[in-house]
Amino acid sequence: MRLPHSAHADQPWRIHEIAADFHLEDVWALPTPGGPDDFERFVRMGSDGTKPTDGYAWPARALWDLRWRLGRLLGWDRPEHDLDARVSSVRDRLPADLREGPTAPVPPGTPFRPLYLTHNEMAWELSNKTVHCLAHYGWVPDDAGGHHAQMAALIKPNGVFGRAYMTGIRPFRYLIVYPQLMKQTARRWQNTPRGPATG
Repeated sequence: MRLPHSAHADQPWRIHEIAADFHLEDVWALPTPGGPDDFERFVRMGSDGTKPTDGYAWPARALWDLRWRLGRLLGWDRPEHDLDARVSSVRDRLPADLREGPTAPVPPGTPFRPLYLTHNEMAWELSNKTVHCLAHYGWVPDDAGGHHAQMAALIKPNGVFGRAYMTGIRPFRYLIVYPQLMKQTARRWQNTPRGPATG
């Protein structure tokens, strides 16, 4: 479910002190019903080997495939547009406790790099020719007495081209990508066992 920006801005997240110069693009409640101590279970979902489009319906898979094909053709994802090339990584501005602390696993096949992990939030980062983006996940209480994960996308478009790109893909994100993401997240949550990971 899409949420108002205040659902992210009103939380005492560490990301606020790090990414004040990023624009908050989207906030979503994820279908991960759990208890107050289930954030570790949510984090483990990133290490289950599932790729971003595993389980997506064909329109979403086709859209992702088109994006990567265009990226290769037009050079959007070349190394010169990556972190520490086109832009400095936000990791350089992390406070010492976050910089020296753990990082969350990133699903295979994604362009994101991990930033930091705490007891109730984590963040990933990417850069390409279109945008510098942070994906933030937090664990929040709900109105029914339980808890769930909340996702926020924070962005810095790369100039006029980046702003036009983000505007152009917005309908596809809302109509195709996010609905598939919600379905995939619900399935993965059900398949991720409670309790600490076992070897």
